[in-house]
Amino acid sequence: MKTTLRPIVLATAVALATPMAAQAEFSANIGVTSNYLFRGVTQTNDAAAVSGGLDYSNDSGVYAGTWLSNVDYGNPGNQYEQDWYLGYGFKMGGVDLDAGYIKFTYPIRNVNLDYDEIYLNASMGAFNGGLAYTVRKEGNPAKENDIYFHLGAEFEIKKGVVVGVTVGRYDYDDDVANTDYSHGQLSVSKDDFTLAMDKNNLSGAAGDARFSVSWSKSFDL
Repeated sequence: MKTTLRPIVLATAVALATPMAAQAEFSANIGVTSNYLFRGVTQTNDAAAVSGGLDYSNDSGVYAGTWLSNVDYGNPGNQYEQDWYLGYGFKMGGVDLDAGYIKFTYPIRNVNLDYDEIYLNASMGAFNGGLAYTVRKEGNPAKENDIYFHLGAEFEIKKGVVVGVTVGRYDYDDDVANTDYSHGQLSVSKDDFTLAMDKNNLSGAAGDARFSVSWSKSFDL
């Protein structure tokens, strides 16, 4: 998973009060990275990306929002991505859980790449994991039922300096059109900055290790 982009995929929302006592909050985020890497694969042909989003949440654990970034898949009709999501965070014992629905869209398109996922993320102490399942791919139902899962951990090695490690696996339902792969990420973060190294086991240049540096900031509205 990425460390500084698409924050809703990484974060685990936690219910802090009953719905009747919920207070609504809006926040925004902005980020820049030298390479937009998602699930171990570049989304910008190894170029830089600028991203930003708007989020709504309340103390019941419900949240919703949208997030945008430029992309480059070698097709001039698909130059930016916009995600829409709705979810709910809650505690179960000592585990923080986050369940939701996310729609990945590419509004300017020559090829329809839109798809929808349901996801469940969990964290406990320094450890985290998650599962995402593709429930819909516009224009190509045969490519539904893809599964992505990941496990990770974060450790503060000194005040404010966090080392993170993540391993993930993408299993495609259509093995003819897509290649299943695994990937790993090692990152070091300090405040709003992250240095990361990503590596997957795809063949050719797609499987080369990639280093990236990123900055992201969230603020209340």
